[in-house]
Amino acid sequence: MTVEAHKETLSFQAEVSQVLNLVIRSLYSNKEIFLRELISNASDAAEKLRFEALTDDALYEGDAELRIRVSFDKDANTLTIGDNGIGMSRQEVTETIGSIASSGTKKFLESMTGDASKDNALIGQFGVGFYSAFIVADKVTLTTRRAGLGAEHGVRWESTGEGEYSIETIDKPSRGTEVTLHLKDDEGEFAAGYRLRGIIGKFSDHIAIPIEMLEEVYGEEAEKKEPQWEQVNKGTALWQRNKADITDEEYNEFYKHIGHDFQDPLLHIHNRVEGTNEYTALLYVPSRAPFDLWDREQKHGVKLYVRRVFIMDEADKLMPNYLRFIKGVVDADDLPLNVSREILQHNRKIDTIRSANTKRVLGELERLAKEDEAKYAEFWQQFGQVLKEGPVEDFANREKIAALLRFASTQGEGDKQNVSLDTYIERMQEGQEKIYYITADSLAAAKHSPHLEVFKKKNVEVLLLTDRVDEWLMSHLNEYKDNHFQSVAKGELDLGKLADEEADKEAVEKAAEEHKSVLEQIKQGLGDEVKDVRVTSRLVDSPACLVVEDHDMSANLARVLKQVGQDAPMPKPIMEINVEHPLLQRLEAEQDDERFKELARLLFDQALLAEGGQLEDPAGFVHRMNKLMLSMAN
Repeated sequence: MTVEAHKETLSFQAEVSQVLNLVIRSLYSNKEIFLRELISNASDAAEKLRFEALTDDALYEGDAELRIRVSFDKDANTLTIGDNGIGMSRQEVTETIGSIASSGTKKFLESMTGDASKDNALIGQFGVGFYSAFIVADKVTLTTRRAGLGAEHGVRWESTGEGEYSIETIDKPSRGTEVTLHLKDDEGEFAAGYRLRGIIGKFSDHIAIPIEMLEEVYGEEAEKKEPQWEQVNKGTALWQRNKADITDEEYNEFYKHIGHDFQDPLLHIHNRVEGTNEYTALLYVPSRAPFDLWDREQKHGVKLYVRRVFIMDEADKLMPNYLRFIKGVVDADDLPLNVSREILQHNRKIDTIRSANTKRVLGELERLAKEDEAKYAEFWQQFGQVLKEGPVEDFANREKIAALLRFASTQGEGDKQNVSLDTYIERMQEGQEKIYYITADSLAAAKHSPHLEVFKKKNVEVLLLTDRVDEWLMSHLNEYKDNHFQSVAKGELDLGKLADEEADKEAVEKAAEEHKSVLEQIKQGLGDEVKDVRVTSRLVDSPACLVVEDHDMSANLARVLKQVGQDAPMPKPIMEINVEHPLLQRLEAEQDDERFKELARLLFDQALLAEGGQLEDPAGFVHRMNKLMLSMAN
């Protein structure tokens, strides 16, 4: 690092250099989007100034007319996008421009595939708007000054995008930011008025801040007339326009502006509410999940405006946590302009807006699921696990959310989560009273669980739940449309009217009495490892399985909690044995006590492995298995 009169030359983070190379390579085929991204940043800066000036009018510095200006110099082959918005301090430049959102950088880079179409989508999710300038520029110069600071606090940042950047303090009389692109030799098309106006009309017409360019005058008139700035975008808040006058392309471009995304949204919801609580909402469901969807400090994507004045980003009180992926705008007519996050916490009008918009989003997803299964499957793949948080968080909409859930099942298509609870109920056997499910840490473990054997025999469908959130979901979702949920790995097997209850009960009691001594001997041999040993009615092909009591924590949940660092003692299982199985008959005939204990322990370990558990003594298991194999060979 060299320091010279407040000027520093610094190296980018290694990841930033990699991202820059990827951006330039992957987005080159759609390079004109760089202008959309830079104008979008300028618009955000102007709106942030307008908000901060609500409590400090001096930030306007005598100039309250916010604007974005696009200019070019054909001879110098440069393009400049400037704004008189909030601007940045030196520290903000370093934090914002010198590094990329580092929390997701590594994951972003690991996700790159080399397939341009897929990588474009990933880059869009990551949000590298400013760096898109290097698609068409071989050097970028940024000058800025934060509103409210003196002219001597201006900052110049400059880089060729090849590993280093310089930053220095300069005098800058006006607030705001100018980004000057020194265009590559073969990118001169972006130093032409007609080309720039076309891109602005295509991508940025909806932006509410005026975008200005110098009026183009030719011939003799050009020599006589002073250059004048003219507005080249409509400059009307898109959400305030009549829905009938807005094209799908305009809706999509506005989404890309507020969502900093490169892909079209999956769907949008636009409505105006009038009456005691007046507001407009324009909400979007993205096509792909953002990288920070699972970050602990989750970001929400809804912007709050009051009478078209921007108030705050990421207004988390406007949308429940399980819908945090929703992007959009809410513009309220009757909230105070100085509303704060603290005020939002206890504001009835905000609660009303949140409740109504939540119902609209859920209703739109319900419509999508009915009318376009393929498109809903795309949504579920991206956001299904987040939606599963809904029944826990939102009691009022629990049944509505439950109807939107999708699961894999023993009668589903492979590993796809495409079975709804309504579909399950339609396929229930005559006399079936419960919705059966099993939780496991993988689909293979769920599919091959011995707990499913009697259900397969009777052709009873079982939902296969393998997402981490499923355990949390099922601990709160007790029933759906009067059908109770029942884990097939908990409690005594209850098939209700599907079984001859009296006959089955008698058969189990008879078997338990006939094999009482072996049950007691197994329990004694396993000691504290088990809570009890009993005859099963759920196994057909397997010799044994492990279950827990109805109200105990499932073994899978205990494993999940341990994986995330929480103290979760494993519940003591009940071992159920299939007395008809040859291995149990072999065990029952064993006369050697020590050998009996080894075989009983082997059955227990097998049952533990079958349900996805981990052995405390893997070497001991292998030793016992080898001894058994050798005895069989002899």
